[in-house]
Amino acid sequence: MQSKIATALKMDLNPVAIIWSDKKPDNALQFKEGKWGCVMWMLVNAVKGKVAVFDRKTYGCWGGGVGLGFGNIYMDFPGGIECFYYFISIGNKQWHTGQTVAENIKPYATKEFLNEFLEGERFLKSPDVVKKFLEQLPMIDIPTEYVIFKPLKEVSTEEEKPAVIVFPVNPHQLSALVVLANYGRESFNNVIIPWGAGCQTIGIYAYNEMKSNPQKAVIGLTDLSARKNVRRQLGDNLFTFTVPYEMFLEMEENVKESFLERPLWQSLVDTDK
Repeated sequence: MQSKIATALKMDLNPVAIIWSDKKPDNALQFKEGKWGCVMWMLVNAVKGKVAVFDRKTYGCWGGGVGLGFGNIYMDFPGGIECFYYFISIGNKQWHTGQTVAENIKPYATKEFLNEFLEGERFLKSPDVVKKFLEQLPMIDIPTEYVIFKPLKEVSTEEEKPAVIVFPVNPHQLSALVVLANYGRESFNNVIIPWGAGCQTIGIYAYNEMKSNPQKAVIGLTDLSARKNVRRQLGDNLFTFTVPYEMFLEMEENVKESFLERPLWQSLVDTDK
């Protein structure tokens, strides 16, 4: 499927379709069962033209399993969900159970993970705030076996229907997508920037918008860990802009005769090169 939006934005990277499926694609990249990995690494491969696949045993990390839509994988975090509350906030060295769990995982954990487990990532102020975050996070257990990342240009809409479309974009392109998301609407807050992991802003937050009326787009890659994980491959100038498939089709139809064909936009994209 060729995207009018991608053409108008003069994108160098591929928009990516996230597809729910019970059929595993041939020759797709996939994490090994039980091995840690960042879902955003697979997004990097997809924007560069490859296909990746995940299932409930190969989602890379706990946040990735949640972000892809495989339910509340945080329950499997070392020490359980209570230790996760401390991990995201003030660190597990603050309480006896966390200290005990740290000693138990020490022989198996990397030095970096053990440090973050004990000291905390400090992304939220307290364990109670993390608990509130998880209560509001739109977790879902999708009804299919696989989640597939596939370059949009390789999607056949006769055979598969994407759940959401992810645009990897620079600041100028991001600005244009925000304008386009509001272009044909009678409301003008049609883009959100929720707090969460990079994989969650392309996954469950966008999935949640599939059932909204009107649907909204989700800006992501504001997750500092995800930015660190992709900077070597994609640089420091990138964000994600994810839309439910129906909203994507709406935006595609609005490209013609819009600001994307006017000199102002052309002057901006010409300076991107």
